[in-house]
Amino acid sequence: MGFTDILQLLGGLGLFLFGMKYMGQGLEAAAGAKLSKIMERLTGNPIKGFLFGVGATAVIQSSAAATVMVMGLVNAGIIDLAQATAVIIGSNVGTTVTSILIALDISFIAPLCIFIGGILVLYGKKKGNKKLGQIVMGFGLLFLGLKMMSGSMKGLKDLEWFQNFLEWAGAWPILGLFVGLVLCAITQSSSASVGVAQALAVQGLMPLGFASCMVCGINVGSSMPPFISSFNAKNNAKRAALIYFIYNVVGALIFVPLTLFTPYTKWIQATGATEMFQISMLHIIFKLVTAILLLPFSKLLVKLTYKVIPKVDHEGEMRLEFIDPKLKYSPSTTKIQIQKEVGRMAALARENLTLAVDGLVNRSLDNADRIRDQEDMVDFLTNAISEYMISVNVNALPQDVSNYIGRVFHVVTDIERISDHAINIVEKTESFLEIDTGFSDTAKSEVGPIMDKNLKLYDLAIKDFLADSAPEHDLIMMHNLENSIDELTKEAQNNHVNRLRAKECNTETGIIFVQLMHDLERVGDHSYNIGWLSNAEGATVRELE
Repeated sequence: MGFTDILQLLGGLGLFLFGMKYMGQGLEAAAGAKLSKIMERLTGNPIKGFLFGVGATAVIQSSAAATVMVMGLVNAGIIDLAQATAVIIGSNVGTTVTSILIALDISFIAPLCIFIGGILVLYGKKKGNKKLGQIVMGFGLLFLGLKMMSGSMKGLKDLEWFQNFLEWAGAWPILGLFVGLVLCAITQSSSASVGVAQALAVQGLMPLGFASCMVCGINVGSSMPPFISSFNAKNNAKRAALIYFIYNVVGALIFVPLTLFTPYTKWIQATGATEMFQISMLHIIFKLVTAILLLPFSKLLVKLTYKVIPKVDHEGEMRLEFIDPKLKYSPSTTKIQIQKEVGRMAALARENLTLAVDGLVNRSLDNADRIRDQEDMVDFLTNAISEYMISVNVNALPQDVSNYIGRVFHVVTDIERISDHAINIVEKTESFLEIDTGFSDTAKSEVGPIMDKNLKLYDLAIKDFLADSAPEHDLIMMHNLENSIDELTKEAQNNHVNRLRAKECNTETGIIFVQLMHDLERVGDHSYNIGWLSNAEGATVRELE
C-alpha cells in the first residue's frame, strides 16, 4: 500500500462523509417539517413512537435531526419525555438503513447519481428539484467514496504487518471495542464508521468477531458527542442525550459477551451473506435487540434520567415565566401575572415583526431561525395563557379582573396573528432568495413609513392594554394611525402598479410586494383591535375583514 493508496483512502473517506451528510441535509430539508407534524399525532403510543422514530430517521438519515424534532415537541409540552424516549430508541434503529444500502453495493450507479444530482442542484429552478438533486448527488458521492476506500485497501493484503494485525484481531476481538470508539470519535458518525468496517470486510480484511466488538464500540462512541455537548444544554436535552447513551451502553454490555463467549458470529457467517452484509447484520441486530429489550422500560429510563438530572423549577424556555399556578386562585395576583405574561408575549411578536421586515428589505435570512423559535414561544404562550385563564374563570373573581380576562382571550389571539404575519414575511424573503431578486430603492422607501406607523400603533395599543386604560386622546391617535396605515398601503400598491406598467420591476417581485402590503395592513388592524380592547368601558372586538 503506497502513498497514492493512502491519499485515495483519505479522499474516499472524505467523499463518503460529505456525501452522507449532504444527502441527509437534503432529506431533512425535504421531509423534516412534515415529519414534525406527523410526530405530534403518532407519539402517544410507545410502539407508534418507536416506529415513527425508525421511519423518520430512515427518511432523513439522521438520528440527531429526529432527536431535535422530538425535543422541540417536549419543550412545547406536546409530548412528554417518556414518549420522546420511544422515538429516540426508534431513531437508533433507523440509522441502520445506511449500512443496508452500503451492503447492497450499488456503487456502479454512483457516477450517474452525481451527474443527475449535479444538474438538478445547479440548474433546477424549483426549490423541490434542488433538494432532490442534493439527495441524489449525496447518494452518489457516498458510494463513490466507499468505492475509493475499498479500492485503496486492496494493497493491505500484501503487507506483513497487516497480516499480523489480522491474526491479532482474530485472537483478541475485544480490542475491536476500543478501535470502534476511536474510529467513531474521528468520523463523528456511527454510519460512516460502520461503512469503513464494511469497506475493509469486502476485501476480506475484517475478522467478524473483531467487527462485532467494533460495532459495539462504534455505537457507544456515537452517543458520546451529544452526551458531552448537552452538559450546558437544557435539562430535557441532557436527559435525551443520557437516554441515547444508556441505550448504546446497554447494547454493548449485551453483545460484547455474546461475541466473546458464544458462537454468535459463527451464526452470522452461517447465513452465507456477503462480508459487507454480515457487518450490516451485526449493526442491525445490535440496534434492534437493544430496542426490543429497552422499549418496554421507557418510563423507567425516564425516571432514571430524572434521578441523575433532577427537575428544577421553571426549567426550559417553553414555560410561563410570571404566572404561578399555585397562586391561580388569588385575586390579588391573577391580573398582574396575566399582564406580565401578555407583555412578554407582545415583546416577542414585536421583535419578530421588525426582524422579519428588516430581513425582507435587506434580502437576509440571518434571523429566520430566531423568528421561528420565537414564533413557537408565542404559540406556546397563547395556549398556556388561555388555559390558565380558563382555569381561573371558574372561580369567583372581582368584576374588573373577570372583564379583563375576557378581553385578554382576544388580545393574545391578535398578538399571535401579528407574529404569524412575521412568519409570512420570512417566507417571502425565502422566495426572494430563491428567485434571486429584491425590492427597488423606491419600494424600500415606501415600506419604512408604514412600518414606523405600525410600530407606533402597536406600542401604544400594548401600553394601554397592559395599563388597562385607554385615554381618549390615545384612542383618537390609534384611529388616525390605522387610517394612515390603510392609506399608505393603498398608495404603495398603486405606485407598484405604475412601476409594473413602466417595467421598473418584475411580476414576481411585485407579487411579493403586494403580499407584504397586505401583511402590514393586517398588522395595523390587529394592533388597533388591541388598542380598542384597552378601553375597559364596554370594549368589544372589531370584526376584521
